[in-house]
Amino acid sequence: MLKIYNTLSKQKEIFKPLQPGRIDIYVCGVTPYDYCHIGHGRVFLIFDVVIRYLRSLNFEVNYVRNITDIEDKIITRAQEKNISFSALTAEFIQAMNTDFQNLNILTPTTEPRATDYIQQMIDMIQQLVDKGYAYVGETGDVYYDIQKFESYGCLSHRDLEDLKAGSRVEINDAKQHPFDFVLWKMAKPNEPSWESPWGPGRPGWHIECSAMSLAQCGETFDIHGGGPDLKFPHHENERAQSEAATGKKFVNYWMHVGFVQQDKEKMSKSLNNFLTIRDFLKHYHSEVLRYFSIMSHYRSPIDYATDNIDAAGRGLSRLYTALRGIPLEKPVEKNTLGSVIPVVGQSIQAPLGSFIPAKAGIQSIQASFEQKFEDAMNDDFNTPEAIAVLFEIAHEINRHRETEPEKAIVLAAHLKKLGNILGLLYSEPEAFLQNASGKAIDLALGDIEQLIAARDQARKSKQWAESDRIRDILLEKGISLEDTAAGTTWHVMH
Repeated sequence: MLKIYNTLSKQKEIFKPLQPGRIDIYVCGVTPYDYCHIGHGRVFLIFDVVIRYLRSLNFEVNYVRNITDIEDKIITRAQEKNISFSALTAEFIQAMNTDFQNLNILTPTTEPRATDYIQQMIDMIQQLVDKGYAYVGETGDVYYDIQKFESYGCLSHRDLEDLKAGSRVEINDAKQHPFDFVLWKMAKPNEPSWESPWGPGRPGWHIECSAMSLAQCGETFDIHGGGPDLKFPHHENERAQSEAATGKKFVNYWMHVGFVQQDKEKMSKSLNNFLTIRDFLKHYHSEVLRYFSIMSHYRSPIDYATDNIDAAGRGLSRLYTALRGIPLEKPVEKNTLGSVIPVVGQSIQAPLGSFIPAKAGIQSIQASFEQKFEDAMNDDFNTPEAIAVLFEIAHEINRHRETEPEKAIVLAAHLKKLGNILGLLYSEPEAFLQNASGKAIDLALGDIEQLIAARDQARKSKQWAESDRIRDILLEKGISLEDTAAGTTWHVMH
């Protein structure tokens, strides 16, 4: 049975979907005022793996990932660039789509934008005012009264009085409590605004996700996710206002992904210690970032360091090396952004529980690996353990490659199938191994092959010194050779 760690209860719980065979999951998306960094990348790569796995279990998954296209930072950046807020968001939404496509992140089922749900936000705010959970401050802004919601602080496990005592929130005489949060902001000069019962203005950040998730997932839904920085105040406030408005439980399972850290601090734009996805991809293959993101458990923070990235590259190279030279079918299709997605029920991309045709002996081995993989993923999406299963399969492939090639082919197909569930092993092995690091090499492909051919000839002639000299030339250029029974292969060193 699938178990998910629920941030609200602080324990793993058996997952029980509200509707048999269907899962509604809402993940807080980007605020498009700049390029996405690899901290964003990890969050959305993690949930991409979650979605892929749930679908491999034959769940129908309604995956909603919103876009916050009106917010203070957007307005400020648009004013700095002297363009409209909509022109700014259009630019960076397109950039986000390109980055996510390059990372092979699946397109969500729906991707609502906040500005398309203004009326739903106004309606929800009116509900909160009518029920006494919200009030109009002296400035005309509408605030949520957190003291009216008895379980406020339970999601982030913070005591209200402790919050008040340790508050660093700027003093605002219009608020009744320092942590009351704005639902509707009155219009300011030269800012975008919409009409409302309280006058022209725009929504607060927190009400946006409540309105969009209610519209796309219902009043109660299965899973809500995001980064750990959203736990408080964003998700805490979402939960408070949503449950106050509907009178129903908002979310059954809350999931939060650990930070990507730089020098022990979270990577963020506000700290100016971030690396954009597109800059990362100038130096590394896209699957290296995915592997790096899932080689630690999703709830754990992970340190961005060259050693860790290189370790991810080496791990992937071992898996691709096991697939190298083994013929495999590759039935794939594209999603709307062009990313490769599994074709359910076909060959190497068959869902869990359906085996690639093989002799009886190998079927039991497949079943064993598949059970280990499923056990790992069912334990709160334990990707490090799932990756360990991939290495076990790779070891078996290498063991049988020469002596039982048919068995190696079946195992390689199984490795690729399970790897694909994690979003890995979509590349051609040769292409990955020859440029996994993305490093520029100071030799043309033809020159490399010519040198390898000359070295092969030297070896046949037992000119070992010449063979070693050519190997050293290639090593100096960052190219490592591997001599196999099928011939000499090469890859770019990490």
